[in-house]
Amino acid sequence: MKAVWMKIRKLYRNSRISQKLFLAFSLMIAIPAIVVSFLFIRAQETQLYKDAMATGSSHVSRLEEQLRSRMDMLENASSTALTQKAFVDFIHSDMRADGLRLVKFRQNQYEQMHNIIQSYDMVSELSFYVDNPNLYEIWPEIYHYDRFWPQDYWMSLRGENGAAYRLFSLQDGEHTLSYYRLVRLQGQQYKRPTIMEIRTRHSIFFSNLLEEETGGNFFSVVMDGTAPSRHVYNTSHAFALDAGGQLDEILTRVHGQLDVLQHNNPVEVRAGDQTYYALYRYIAPLDAYVIDIASRHDLMKGPRSWYLLVVAITSCVLLMMLLLVSYMTRRIFRRLEMVLASMRKVRRGQLDAKIHTGLGDNEPGDEIDYVAVSYNNMLDEIQRLMTQVVDKQLIAKNAQLHSLHSQINSHFLYNALESIRMHAEVERQPAIAGALVSLGSLLRYSMQWRGDTVSLGDELANIQSYIRFINFMEGSCFELRADLPPEVLRYPIPKMCMQPIVENAVHHAAPQGGSVIIEINVTVENNLMLLIEIRDNGAGINSQTLSNLQEALEDESDNPIVASQNGLGLENVHKRLQLHYGKGSGLSIDSIPGVYTCVTIRLPWEQVNLGGW
Repeated sequence: MKAVWMKIRKLYRNSRISQKLFLAFSLMIAIPAIVVSFLFIRAQETQLYKDAMATGSSHVSRLEEQLRSRMDMLENASSTALTQKAFVDFIHSDMRADGLRLVKFRQNQYEQMHNIIQSYDMVSELSFYVDNPNLYEIWPEIYHYDRFWPQDYWMSLRGENGAAYRLFSLQDGEHTLSYYRLVRLQGQQYKRPTIMEIRTRHSIFFSNLLEEETGGNFFSVVMDGTAPSRHVYNTSHAFALDAGGQLDEILTRVHGQLDVLQHNNPVEVRAGDQTYYALYRYIAPLDAYVIDIASRHDLMKGPRSWYLLVVAITSCVLLMMLLLVSYMTRRIFRRLEMVLASMRKVRRGQLDAKIHTGLGDNEPGDEIDYVAVSYNNMLDEIQRLMTQVVDKQLIAKNAQLHSLHSQINSHFLYNALESIRMHAEVERQPAIAGALVSLGSLLRYSMQWRGDTVSLGDELANIQSYIRFINFMEGSCFELRADLPPEVLRYPIPKMCMQPIVENAVHHAAPQGGSVIIEINVTVENNLMLLIEIRDNGAGINSQTLSNLQEALEDESDNPIVASQNGLGLENVHKRLQLHYGKGSGLSIDSIPGVYTCVTIRLPWEQVNLGGW
């Protein structure tokens, strides 16, 4: 994640200013507009869903009422038929006994029953199933009970208070709804009671109830409560045509979530890649559900088109914004392009490629003008500094020539010393010869200044030459002890930084005619600082002088140094070390009169470019 964020930051940093402005405008205007639009559309979807559910619920309630009204019509037809007591008595008597009686039944009671049936448009058939061995089956309204199936259905009717509906009739009921009712007679001696069946076709009973226009986006279905595969719907409805072979799966999934006790709550199912909502009511007498089903895609068709409209409008706005930003940036940053062009010329070495601002003497201009003016001043400053550098290089060149001339003169001096040394060797004066060798080394080390730093080993060799020469000249007995590891001897230090300290020990530490041992030790402190200790066992420094000297070394001010103030000349070395290596470097001194004097040089350890003074 961090790598991705760094890549995005790098891409943003390297983008043009016009692209950054376009991104800023998009974040401030376009994206908030899109978010607000989508939230508004989402709110519209929610409201549309609520309105659709309210409409669907109202439609389902209306369907329920209409179905119950039509069921009441069937019950009224059955009650009217049972009021024809003479008809009922005759079909339970011996219909074969008297032919004249049968003719009169046909002309009177049967005709009246037939008229009753015809008066109810919804009734397709009305039949009586009678357990009468003397029944005469010559009319379609009268049948022997043996024709009824199942034979023991009268027991189920008795458990349902003598009447029941069947969404699909027991016999040939694929497209027929039936109402069954027990006909009980006083003093009946037959084995099974009579059943009356009123049949009505689905096309008649559900006419105008399941049409497409009544439910709007909803698809109305009447479904058997126990068998999801048995249902009644309008096969020409657009929903059924669009669903095709997937309709059975949708109805099965909906039926699996129907609950008699929760019929006020909508059901949501998913089939294929579509989501469907279902509103339903349970009709207890029919043991069936009346259901309205709608596809979420159809309900949200309007808001979904709004999404496309918002995206199209946003794309147009972003395109216009991009063109506007590009035009504005070209106008605003035209002068900035002049600055960039001048920078490219300077990169190629044309330091006189200044920017023409066109401003008067007292005109401040805008931010880009300020950049241009500052840029021109920077070019002037660069040219001035380059002139100074060239001048310094010329001075350094002259100094090198002067040094070469001095070296030429020093060769004469070295040759003279070497001739004297040879005469001393011939005259068998080794002390004089050794002193001349030490003096030559001192002169050569002092005059050959090739750089600001030398190795610690070279500085130590120069000090050894100095001690030998002093012992010869003054007849003293100074001893230098320095047993240092090879890696320390290669360490670069400022030239002549140890020489003044040893000179102080020679001039101030030894009593008249006495001897002094000078020890040089090197340690590394915390792998950060190099400590060079120069210790002598001479007379030491009195407390007042030591206090004054320590106070001078601890002073962090940039006051000029007076070398002869304390007579020891250590302040110069301390101040120069601090100027080049920082406040943590420099000298520290400690002494006990008559015992020792110790001067410690602090230098940074493993400094790549130490520099010198």
